[in-house]
Formats: sequence, C-alpha cells, structure tokens
Amino acid sequence: MRSLKKAMAWDEQRFGLEYDLDRYMIVAVDDFNMGAMENKGLNIFNSKYVLACPDTATDSDYLDIEGVIGHEYFHNWTGNRITCRDWFQLSLKEGLTVFRDQEFSADMNSAAVKRIEEVRLLQTHQFAEDASPLSHPVRPDSYVEINNFYTMTVYNKGAEVIRMLQTLLGRDQFTAGIRNYVARHDGQAVTTDDFVAAMQDASGVNLDQFKRWYIQGGTPIVQVKHSYDAVARTMSLTFTQSCPVTPGQREKEPFHIPVRVALIAADGGDVGVGEIVLEITKAEQSFTFKDVAPGTIPSVLRDFSAPVKLVMEQSLKDLAFLMTHDSDPFNRWNAGQRLALQLLLALVTDVQHGRTLHLDSEYIEAFRRGLQDDQTDPSLLALALTLPLEGYVAEQMSQIDPQAIHAAREFMRHTLACELQTELLQCYRRCHVQGEYRLDPQSIGQRNLKNLCLAYLGTLDDGVMVDLVYAQYQHSDNMTDVSAALTIMADIPGVRTHQAFDTFYQRWQDDPLVVDKWLSIQARSSRSDCLSAVQQLLDSLAFDLKNPNKVRSLIGAFCQGNLANFHAVDGSGYRFLQQQIAKLDTFNPQIAARLVTPLLRWPRYDEQRSSAMKAVLEALLGTAKISPDLYEVVSKSLQQ
Repeated sequence: MRSLKKAMAWDEQRFGLEYDLDRYMIVAVDDFNMGAMENKGLNIFNSKYVLACPDTATDSDYLDIEGVIGHEYFHNWTGNRITCRDWFQLSLKEGLTVFRDQEFSADMNSAAVKRIEEVRLLQTHQFAEDASPLSHPVRPDSYVEINNFYTMTVYNKGAEVIRMLQTLLGRDQFTAGIRNYVARHDGQAVTTDDFVAAMQDASGVNLDQFKRWYIQGGTPIVQVKHSYDAVARTMSLTFTQSCPVTPGQREKEPFHIPVRVALIAADGGDVGVGEIVLEITKAEQSFTFKDVAPGTIPSVLRDFSAPVKLVMEQSLKDLAFLMTHDSDPFNRWNAGQRLALQLLLALVTDVQHGRTLHLDSEYIEAFRRGLQDDQTDPSLLALALTLPLEGYVAEQMSQIDPQAIHAAREFMRHTLACELQTELLQCYRRCHVQGEYRLDPQSIGQRNLKNLCLAYLGTLDDGVMVDLVYAQYQHSDNMTDVSAALTIMADIPGVRTHQAFDTFYQRWQDDPLVVDKWLSIQARSSRSDCLSAVQQLLDSLAFDLKNPNKVRSLIGAFCQGNLANFHAVDGSGYRFLQQQIAKLDTFNPQIAARLVTPLLRWPRYDEQRSSAMKAVLEALLGTAKISPDLYEVVSKSLQQ
C-alpha cells in the first residue's frame, strides 16, 4: 500500500496522470512465470513482489517490490489506456514503463545508486543479449514465439531509448511530449513511430535519425580520442561510432547518440559551463573546447547517457583521479570499475600463463581511501568498492575463460582483504548500527557497506573473521544481514556452515520466498562440490520443478549466476542444464527457453567447452515435441 500510494502521487506530480478506477485490485500467487502482469482492473503479482517484512525480506526485496508495484501501476496509462497496435511494438509499453518505474525509484531512493544498478544490469546481461544469436532491435521485425521477446532488449534497452529522448529534449520538453502522447492517443492502440512523433511535435526537434534506435540491433561502439594543444589551450574530442553485425543486419547507419561530457580541472572542479550534451550523428565527429587549462581530464558519457560501449584510452592515474574527483556519481563509479577491470584482465592473463599474481599498490591505496570515507552515500561507496562482476569481465574477453576470471577476481578480493583488514573492520563497525530496522536510504546504505566489508573479511583464513561472520548470522534481526552472512558462509566448508543452513531451513521451511533465498545462496557457492549439492536439493522437499520461483532460485542461480562451476571443464554443468530444460519444456516452455541462455554463446569459449555446449543444444533441438519457444532460441543459436 505504501508503494502504491507513492506511485500514484508520483505519477500525478511528474506527468499529471491520475488513476481512473474506484478500486485498485490485485491478486498475488506463488506460481507465476512473470514478476507481475498489468491486467486492467486486476493486476496479477508474483508473491515475491508483494509479500515482505524485515524478518523475511532483504533491502533489495523491498526496493524491488516498490519498483514492480510502481511499474504495474504506471502501465495503467502506458500499456492499458494506450496500448500496442501489434506485438512488434511491445517496447512501446514495456520500455516506456520501465523508464517510468526507474525514474520513480530514483526519486524515492538514491538516484545515483539506482542509475548504477540499472547500468550494471544492462552491461552484464543486455549487452550479452545484443552480442548473441538472439540479438534483435528494440522493435523486432519477426518472431516464432512472442514469449521470447519479453527480453532485456525490449524492456531495459527500450527504457534507455526513452531516457535518451529525455536527455536530448530536456526534462521539460520531454514531459510535454509525454503529455502530448497521452492527449493524442488515449484509448488507442499505437506504434513506437506514433510515440516519437508525439515527442517531435511537442519539442520541435527532428527525431528521424533517432528512430534508428528502434530498428537497428546490436550495441554501438563509441571510440573517443582526446588531444590537448598547450599553445592554443584547446582540447579536442573525436568520436567514432560503429555497430557490429547482428542477425539479419550487416550494415548499420549511424545512430543519434547523446553524450554527456564535462571537463574536470586539475584541482578537481568542473571547467567552464560544466556539463554539456554532445550529439553524435555521424560515423566520426570532433568537438573542440577552448581556454582549457593544462591537466584537465575529460569526463565522457556521464550518467551513462547512451547504451553504448565506450572505448577510451585513459591512464590508471587519470582513472584514479576521476574515481576521486569526477562530479558525476556514475562516472566516478565507472572510473573505478574501468580501473579495476584493467587490473582484473591483466590478472586473468597471468592466471592463464601460470605467472605469480600481484595487485597494483596504488589501487590498494585508492581502495583504502574509499574505506575511510565517511561522507559519501554509503550505498554509493559500497558500489564503488565492489569489483566488476565475473559476467561483465567475461564480456570483455574474445575467448571466455570462466575459471581464470574467477581465480583472478578471488585473488583480488583476498589481497584487498589481507592488505586492508584493519580498515575493513573499522568500516564494518562504523556501519554496524544497532537499533530497530529502518528502511531509509542511509540505513540501507550502511547495511550495504557493512556487508560488503564482511564479504571481503570472510575471504580470510582467519578464525576471528570467520567468527564475525557467524556472529552476524546468529544475532541479526533482519534478513538483509542474515542472508549476507549466510552467503559468505556458503563458501566456508565445515560443521558450523552445515548447521547454519540446516537451522535456517528448519525455521523458514513454511515460507516459500525465504526458502527460495536458501536455495539461491547454495546454488551460487564457489565450492567445488556445488553442483552435487544442487542435484541433492532437486530431490528435497524444498524444491518443486513446477514452481517457476523455485526453478529460477536453484537451477537458474546455478547456471546463470555461478560462472566458474557451471562452466566446469568436464561439461557436467551443461549436461545438468540439458536434463532440466528437457523436463521443463514438456510443461513450461517459457521458463525452459529462458534457462537455455547460458549455452547460447558457445562459440565464445575454448574448443572443449564450446563443443560440449553445442552438443547439448543439438540434443535439445532433436528432442521429440520440442516447444516453439525452445525451438526458436536453440535453432537460432546453432546458426552461428
């Protein structure tokens, strides 16, 4: 109810849109393939996105519930009163409504943290989708089974397209465009072209080239070169854009790309007028800034102003500078991620060649300064101190080596914990605030940062630190802290870990949503016996193959969230997934088609792994009575 009331008030204030019925009716169910569905007059929710209390739900659960309830409510106008003319226009309602729920969540909580989390999701999953055989434009032009187009591209990239319109037009003209769209098309079934036309007519800005974002697939690559003329005191930025070949689209026309840019002076302040938006409309364009002092560093693609891969050479020193001084929260975080990514990729190479591993001392010192920072939003600081995810690192490699990525990242985590144990412990204690559970940005941030510190400390082979993890598990009064400790314990073999997981299950066995957490934590364990544990859980009372939440929590968490163990060299993870998909396809083809995703990029792996993955896909394709959902996904994958 709190989430719904917030959403109603926000939509009235932001876009002038009011609810049009006397009652808002919902039903929540435990067995549902989707998160929710916006049927007019009776919204259907997966119980995961309605039921919560501090004992059973984490901070992330609460924020997800707020966002999903907002999303379904916002569909009343963008989806129901104005709907899609045909299925190809699906992003007309989903991309637009995801954008609206993102803006709502940003206004209710930390805007910077929300933006970073959106981009992490996009870079790790949607970019991978764009580079896969299932790549398709935001507005697809064909399909075998429409269920397969409820994708990250339609939803999340579609939301980025809407966000770019707001960036190009400015907030006031964008809002006027939304109101023009509603006034013009209320009660109609329309297209993405109708939406863009409403924006263009309200703003007077020509958006013909911009519409290529809807019809061209793939993630554009934007290369940036910068040069400084000390005599003329000018800085030039040259942008080159290109887009890889995608299925059915070999040639791509230049996109209309908004790039937020600012120049950061050597003393850390913004230069001149501050941030501006450069519009990249050609294959190559240059921009020159005048009266620029020596030592100035460009900050490019601020707030991730376009869903592109930015390629820009900057020294470790410059990235460290931006990590500390950039006035844009996203780019400050991104500089740290780019710095960590460079170090991680170098470590991956060292692992592959059997070389001794070392971690850059300047990076350790920058990390130390972050831990000692008690002024920054703690949620933002926790994100800054989180290393790039293994899946994102994998996307940067021409040939993915899951075990080397995992080993490099674990070495980096362990080294930081060894070198900074004192600072991590101090930060943990600073954020370990006693008292009643509170769900506000500051309290959420403190728990985020505290649990990140604990995760680093938990990598140490130190009895005192392990005791600290167990103490948090035993004495915490909220699921956020309990599940954080349990997640760390999942990687620590021993009697206490076994007892903790057993006790947790005995307490919560009658709460399906908490049992889902218990399953996921075990499925993501880095222990070498993880697959064996997952197979045992399949036969337990805690699991039900016919419940989509259970399938996602156990099978999905292992196959999509445990890179190193799923991609075991012996192919055991692939055979496990094949068996589960074959069963699921007989009664839930929608879930089966989604679960196959980790196998679809088989050419990106070494010969042994790629051959094993391809064999599994071929076996699935040869299954009698394969569903249209699964057939479309697998057959497209094998055409590579």
